[in-house]
Amino acid sequence: MSPSRFLTCLTFLFSLSCLAAEPAAKSEFFKELKLVYEDNFDAGTIHPEFWEVRQNTTWVVKDGVLHGSQSSKEFQAKKVAEGDKGHAGFKPVIWLKKVPENFVCHLRLRYDAEAFQRGFPLIDLGHHIHTLVFSEKATTLTVKKNVEKAEVTQPLFTLNQWHDVVIELKKGAVLLQIDGVKHVFESKNIDMAGQAQIDFKAVDLGTCQIDSIKLWEGR
Repeated sequence: MSPSRFLTCLTFLFSLSCLAAEPAAKSEFFKELKLVYEDNFDAGTIHPEFWEVRQNTTWVVKDGVLHGSQSSKEFQAKKVAEGDKGHAGFKPVIWLKKVPENFVCHLRLRYDAEAFQRGFPLIDLGHHIHTLVFSEKATTLTVKKNVEKAEVTQPLFTLNQWHDVVIELKKGAVLLQIDGVKHVFESKNIDMAGQAQIDFKAVDLGTCQIDSIKLWEGR
C-alpha cells in the first residue's frame, strides 16, 4: 500500500472512531430522535433560519459563544417615549425557530446579572405559552400563560455561571434538567400545537450567553 493511501485509510478510521465515541442523544419521552439543528457558533455567525433577534437587542458571536445584551439607549428612549417600555429591549431576547411540536433541546446556557432584583431570567416554550421562570429559590412553570402554575425548589438555575440544560416536551409533560438535576412537569394543558419556537429572555440590563445547542424532533 502506498504511503498516501495508508494515510487516507488512517484518516478514515480516525473519523469513524470519533463518530463512534460521540454519545447518542438520549430521551426520557421519545424512542427516536431526529436532529433538526445544532450549532456551537464556531462559524462566528448567527444562523438566520433558526434565530430571530427581538426588541432590537444586541446579539453577536464572540469566541464561539452567542452573546446577547440590551438594545441601544436610543432605541430604549424611543420605546419608553411611545409608552412601550415592555418592548424597549432592556433585557436581551432571542427566539429559536423551527421547533417541533415534540422536541428535545440540549444547550449550554448562561444568564448574567448583578442580582434577581431586576426580574428573573426565563425560557418560553412557545411564545408566551409555557414559561419557565428561574428565581433564586424556585423554578416555576406557568402553563398556557396563566391556566396553571407549578413551582419546584429543584432544579434551580443560578445567575453568573454556565449550566447544561435539557428540555423535553410532549403533549402532557415537560422535562427540565439543569446540570443533571431533573424534574418532570405534567399537565393536560401542556402542548406545543401551533407553536414553533423557544424564547430566551434575560434579566433587565443583564446578558445571555449560549455556547452550544442541539434540537431534535421526538418520535
